[in-house]
Amino acid sequence: MKNLKCCGMALVMLCLFNCEKESLPSSEDPIQQKENNEIVQRAGLKPIGEGVMMQAFYWDVPSGGTWWNTINSKVADWSNAGIDAIWLPPATKAQNGPFSMGYDPFDYYDFGEYNQMGSIETRFGSRTELTTMISTAHQNGLSVIADIVINHNSGGDTEANPYTGGNTYTDFNPLSGNFYRSSSDFHPNNIHSNDTGIFGGFPDLCHHQTYVQDWLWKNSNSVAKYYRDVIGFDGWRFDYVKGFEPWVVKDWKNEVGGFSVGEYWDSNVSTLDWWTNAAEVSAFDFACYYKMRDAFMGNNLNALNDNMLWKQNASRAVTFVTNHDTDEIINNKILAYAYILTHEGYPTIFYRDYEEWLNKERLNNLIWIHNNLASGNTTILHTDNDEYVARRNGYNGPGLVVYINNSDNWQERWVETNWSNTVIKDFTGHSNWEPTTQYGKWVKIQAPPKSYSVWSVK
Repeated sequence: MKNLKCCGMALVMLCLFNCEKESLPSSEDPIQQKENNEIVQRAGLKPIGEGVMMQAFYWDVPSGGTWWNTINSKVADWSNAGIDAIWLPPATKAQNGPFSMGYDPFDYYDFGEYNQMGSIETRFGSRTELTTMISTAHQNGLSVIADIVINHNSGGDTEANPYTGGNTYTDFNPLSGNFYRSSSDFHPNNIHSNDTGIFGGFPDLCHHQTYVQDWLWKNSNSVAKYYRDVIGFDGWRFDYVKGFEPWVVKDWKNEVGGFSVGEYWDSNVSTLDWWTNAAEVSAFDFACYYKMRDAFMGNNLNALNDNMLWKQNASRAVTFVTNHDTDEIINNKILAYAYILTHEGYPTIFYRDYEEWLNKERLNNLIWIHNNLASGNTTILHTDNDEYVARRNGYNGPGLVVYINNSDNWQERWVETNWSNTVIKDFTGHSNWEPTTQYGKWVKIQAPPKSYSVWSVK
């Protein structure tokens, strides 16, 4: 979850709402749904998880309603580079209106069309600009992942709260006319005193209330189905899932389908593995993130021997080097990308790394390597403080050997490959060697200083 760096936001206390709750209107579902609730992917999209995800924002992207247009201009190039999905920031109106990054949600149905919270458009633009951008992404084969904040809300009016004995900011009257909320929809209430976590003093939604479940994911015009069927989102990034039980994500996913990943900010692999199994969705591999920090910032590549979610369950691990919360400049960050883009898991690239901070040509090369060579399970061949060598053993393809060198000098090493009597080459172009592997699959490879090489069949 975000540190809610946006200024000027007073911490919101819990509050109450006495508006009559209306029934949900119906909406058509253009996506076919199987009897077991598995949603068929929209026609023409790349299979999500086989390529690379782009986090298509950073903290405090330019305000003024231009961001959706910015993304619209880039999705074709991203698709051509091998991206298969883009992850957007929370797209609906939040308490801080035109200045908010969306993580203080007020009206889940205002995508930039109602004059409330100080603006009509969101920080990112209008509803029309959003849907145009999503349509462009779909035309280019990209799935669009919505950032969903359902732990807490912000921007409600104050009201007397019978469950706290005081006044709380829980009176939500959104101009969209959808999902009015009152004190009974937050903690504490008549059926549930609390769940697993409150964030920053904001009113904490109670997912045990049937009314909240109906509006968030169950009914025909629920938040989930409106995002999917009307706006066009294809999947979900669940914010701050430490704040509520994993059954919430599981129920949402079972109701509407779509690729799902949770932000469970914890470096403990067992905890991450427990949560992914309980929620039955993926999680960001924070264990991998922290081990890469130890390795590349702490100058000890032995840390890459330690356990990570992708080693525990690669099919549920979404790997990343940095994101809008961490947003840090790791020493030789490209080495970390060389790691996640040659290893198991579903890798994510951070917008500013790709578009501003790092060498785009090198990242595009690594994306190509990931999509074309990085198959099969992983065998670590060597680690020390400065060097890391691993082999992808191949699955319907030759696999690869990656050599990461964090020292100040060229390094060479004999390694065991997947191939006998075969000419191989470095697909990064960093080495011009084209050695032939021995009968026993051994070969000498090299890597340049503070860089990497990736070897496979020529």
